[in-house]
Amino acid sequence: MERKPVTLASAVAQSGTGIEINKVLRNTYMLLGMTLLFSAVTAAASMAMNLSYMTGLVLTLVGFGLLFVVHKTAESANGILSIFAFTGVMGAALGPILNHYLGFANGPSLIMQALGGTAIVFFSLSAYVLTTRKDFSFMGGFLMVGLVVAMVAGIAMMFFSIPGGQLALSAGIVVLMSGLILFDTSRIIHGGETNYIRATVSLYLNIYNLFTALLHLLGAADD
Repeated sequence: MERKPVTLASAVAQSGTGIEINKVLRNTYMLLGMTLLFSAVTAAASMAMNLSYMTGLVLTLVGFGLLFVVHKTAESANGILSIFAFTGVMGAALGPILNHYLGFANGPSLIMQALGGTAIVFFSLSAYVLTTRKDFSFMGGFLMVGLVVAMVAGIAMMFFSIPGGQLALSAGIVVLMSGLILFDTSRIIHGGETNYIRATVSLYLNIYNLFTALLHLLGAADD
């Protein structure tokens, strides 16, 4: 097979693309770390104020509204303010859940195990993608179907009592979020996502849902 010669122009273009991708990746992980820290602060404040479950639900709905604002302003300087507003509200919404598990005999241990498990899964999967440079874009359709099924199942759980249903849903969310970490990280390093604010939001939601699902699983196993 005849190989096409590499011209100076194509080499410069490839180099420029690589630099841009590395910049997006660096900014994404930097912003992700800052937003996670901010969420931890607002979650602690929420716990200290002992917010109710209903308040937590309202904050979650507000967070979904802010998610649309983040995507709308992602290309402007206001995107930074939007993403901190979003992650701050989502952190505060987590407070009532954390207080619930703190009521368990080994509540602090459960929360730390969920945090540790989330960190291990995220860093392991991210490192795998960054090291192998494997393209996981083929998982997009499967993950989308999985998210729709999880949403429908979650709504059904509100109206019907299904033995073991919540446990199965949490396990499914762990698998889905793990797949999304592979998918979203792959999109960044292959140029599929060039906006670091949108990339940060995607990874943040993966980590957030992974943590809560692991916490539910550990809590169910302990109950």
